[in-house]
Amino acid sequence: MFFVLAILIGCATSEEATRTEQHGFYDEGVALAKAGEYDRAIACFCEVIKLDPEFVDAYIERGITFGYKGKYGKAISDFTNAIEINPNYALAYGLRGVAYEKKGQYDQAIADYSKVISMHPKDTMTYLQRGSAYYHKGMYNRAISDFTKAIALNPKNSRGYCGRGLAHTKKGQGDQAISDYTKALDLNPMDAHTYFDRGVAYYYKGQYEQACSDWKRACELGLCSNYEWAKINKFCQ
Repeated sequence: MFFVLAILIGCATSEEATRTEQHGFYDEGVALAKAGEYDRAIACFCEVIKLDPEFVDAYIERGITFGYKGKYGKAISDFTNAIEINPNYALAYGLRGVAYEKKGQYDQAIADYSKVISMHPKDTMTYLQRGSAYYHKGMYNRAISDFTKAIALNPKNSRGYCGRGLAHTKKGQGDQAISDYTKALDLNPMDAHTYFDRGVAYYYKGQYEQACSDWKRACELGLCSNYEWAKINKFCQ
């Protein structure tokens, strides 16, 4: 009996030591990733996965870190592994959708975002992401629908107005675009890109004075390309 008990205690101690080692590598990897030490972080997450191939969050964190390095294919592989371990892990679908979108694989991104929305129908950020993917596919009506849903869920998030403004601009709906950009700037008055985009909408409407004013403000905030172009071409002083 003593020997059986000793063996059981020894096994438990060994398993506990392994778990401690796993979490040590995992915590170190997270800290290294936050510090920008991506290669070292990835090495830590690899050690976690060697110790436990079912450690789902190690795949998630390694995938995120691959994303920081622009290695979206490897990120997708890790997020897919996480999904295979836990098919109901919404975060893994959302992150894989982002990686697909970064690679220009918009159909796959939309499928993953839609999966997240089916699980969490009030997730504002996923509507914004799916709206972005629809926008890049040229599906502007669907983009507008998703951005409108995001705005309804969180009227204080300027990204919904910005995205919807871009889609309205593409559809030639200048007044609606300007209205959305103006609302976005009410919420975030230091956003150079929104001044830039509202200036474009004014320009397409032939309202050059307003366009110049917005492009000048965008330049003051660090985004000068259109303002410099407009000065060269005598649209702006």
